[in-house]
Amino acid sequence: MATLKDRQINAIKQMLNLNQPITKAISAEPVWKLLIYDRVGQDIISPLISIRELREMGITLHIQLHSDRDSIPDVPAIYFCAATEENLGRIAQDFQNGLYDVYHLNFIAPISRQRLEDLAAAALQAGCVANIHKVYDQYLNFITLEDDMFVLKHQNSDALSYYAINRANTEDVEMENIMDSIVDSLFAVFVTLGTVPIIRCPKNSAAEMVARKLEKKLRENLWDARNNLFHMDATQTGAFSFQRPLLVLLDRTIDMATPLHHTWTYQALAHDVLELALNRVVVEEDPSADQQQQYGATGAKPKMKACDLDSRDRFWCTHKGSPFPTVAEAIQEELEQYRSSEEEIKKLKTTMGIDGESDAAFSMVNDNTAKLTSAVNSLPQLLEKKRLIDMHTKIATSILNYIKSRRLDSFFELEEKIMSKQALDRALSEVLKDPEFGLPEDKMRLFIIYYICSNVSDGEFKRIEETLRECGCDLSPLPYIQRWKSIMKSTLTNSNQYEGSGTKTVSMFSKLVSQGSSFVMEGVKNLVVKRHNLPVTKITEQLMECRSGGGSEVDDYLYLDPKLLKGSDVVPKNRAPFQDAIVFVVGGGNYIEYQNLVDFIKSKQSTNSIRRIIYGASTLTNAKQFLKQLSLLGQEIGGV
Repeated sequence: MATLKDRQINAIKQMLNLNQPITKAISAEPVWKLLIYDRVGQDIISPLISIRELREMGITLHIQLHSDRDSIPDVPAIYFCAATEENLGRIAQDFQNGLYDVYHLNFIAPISRQRLEDLAAAALQAGCVANIHKVYDQYLNFITLEDDMFVLKHQNSDALSYYAINRANTEDVEMENIMDSIVDSLFAVFVTLGTVPIIRCPKNSAAEMVARKLEKKLRENLWDARNNLFHMDATQTGAFSFQRPLLVLLDRTIDMATPLHHTWTYQALAHDVLELALNRVVVEEDPSADQQQQYGATGAKPKMKACDLDSRDRFWCTHKGSPFPTVAEAIQEELEQYRSSEEEIKKLKTTMGIDGESDAAFSMVNDNTAKLTSAVNSLPQLLEKKRLIDMHTKIATSILNYIKSRRLDSFFELEEKIMSKQALDRALSEVLKDPEFGLPEDKMRLFIIYYICSNVSDGEFKRIEETLRECGCDLSPLPYIQRWKSIMKSTLTNSNQYEGSGTKTVSMFSKLVSQGSSFVMEGVKNLVVKRHNLPVTKITEQLMECRSGGGSEVDDYLYLDPKLLKGSDVVPKNRAPFQDAIVFVVGGGNYIEYQNLVDFIKSKQSTNSIRRIIYGASTLTNAKQFLKQLSLLGQEIGGV
């Protein structure tokens, strides 16, 4: 079955093919065309389709809508943008200036009747109505980052952030707009998937507001005979009705420790310390420590390099969820393999008497032996492999520098102990006083997790607060976290949300030390994470299994079915477990939860049933960004 990512790519490719289904003949001989997009359209396309693939689709030029563009006649122009006043004003200007002969307008989300009429009036005024060949609503206003992961916004993501939803002085109208924006994007996800979900969510939360609005929107569309976007779903009644997915809508407030947690897996670390965004990370060209000292001395800025981390990179796909030490070992092994292949080709070349790399040399090689032919044919793959190894070495070295300078391994180990209620080797106040131990921001994250997961007396809180102040920490998140904890105390029945977490230290990096590796791992602990479920995963499991009763925390979750004319909000008896779930967090998600869900569903696969989970969030925030939002909320309470 096609994944969400595949379906979105197919929808975009069909749009780039002037909204015609793609056939084999087209891929052989594409029509040349232009692509004009806004920032939102760029964010949607860039993680999915490479520039090379755009060229293959016949896109000769892709340009920003709000840039200075020259008139290019005789070539169709495909617009892919949001239907905002500003964008429509610019499109009307293009009509007026007669920039292109053929316009194909694709709006990321449906355009309102009023705005469509304004656009038609602008086309009439410019006398170019005949040049507008198509106007399409695309239902693509979400960003797919993985086969099983999506976010709603990257540009201006603050509009949907935890802070925006929870700040004290949000007007009702603003809140409605935030919720409508989330609902429109979720609706687009289900149009793309072609299924109508059953919705579960906690009562009295932002998630319930989203759930109610989404149910209404889905129901209205299903009962609209002319514009039903789920007509393919109509054929799947009866025998196939049990295959409908479950949508679990959750509020960020159910788990505030995980977004601040120091992590240990490759992808989550890249997001935490290197600000991984839209599957791209920017690292120093040469991240070794001596280089940094040299730059420090000369004052020159280090050269930066952007690296794409996506599904085309086999190493990334295999290891993005692995603990960092495993990744370092794997890079080392890949390097050894590459070196042995390189040696083999060099030997062959020398025996053939060819040392140069000229074309003549290669043609001689091809004329000679089959063995050499296969070696030469594997050269492009080898070079690509070398490029990927070099790229991952750079990224891993950058991460390693952060781990060492901020002692991230120790923070991770401590937090896992705190979350699983194990005894600490040193008192927390001692650890926080250590000047060598991480940045003030790291200490703040550690303390908030400690405060959330333990019963802290007022006296201890004041003492640690003083210690944090001395360390130079910004204390503004604390008032908000105190308020959040007092509210949640009355609603949380489960005392230990994080049971089963923890780490164990394995023998030091034997492979890396013995092989003279490019990674200097001294002083970094080789930690292995114990397999456990985070709160979001636990809730998802209970809802997928349809477990209820026995005082489980999901007993009072709402049950909304948009296909029923009159919803009852009550779970039907003897409901079969769900095979597919979409878990969506209102107020920001993170790679730690995503990875936890991926590991959970892997453990649930069996020969006769394939189960899938898609993780989505309004925005993707790393701990630094989340802490900043908590600071803003805390300042509101403190009246700063």
